[in-house]
Amino acid sequence: MASTSMQRVCFLLKVKADRLEAYRRAHETVWPEMLEALSRHGWTNYSLFLRPDGLLIGYLETPDWEAALAGMQDEEINAKWQAQMKDYFEALGAANADESMQPLEEVFHLA
Repeated sequence: MASTSMQRVCFLLKVKADRLEAYRRAHETVWPEMLEALSRHGWTNYSLFLRPDGLLIGYLETPDWEAALAGMQDEEINAKWQAQMKDYFEALGAANADESMQPLEEVFHLA
């Protein structure tokens, strides 16, 4: 059986201080269609961690980060989700949150 190499991706975003509870609640019931789209485009082991000051740390594993992002851009459900999520974040400008995810450099990994 061939093994599939997975990229580990970690990114940071900032949730507005006055939107922390609403952001948490929104993620208690992520739309099933959104979850299906993420899975279909290779987003696995996807987690979000939120610090009390609003720092959001995202982590996922995927065979191809660029393809995972590009695949979601073609999903109508993602456009709807991103439009709903946009107001939760600081400093996005005209971009959506998924367009602002800049992977951090991995400097160590203990397998």
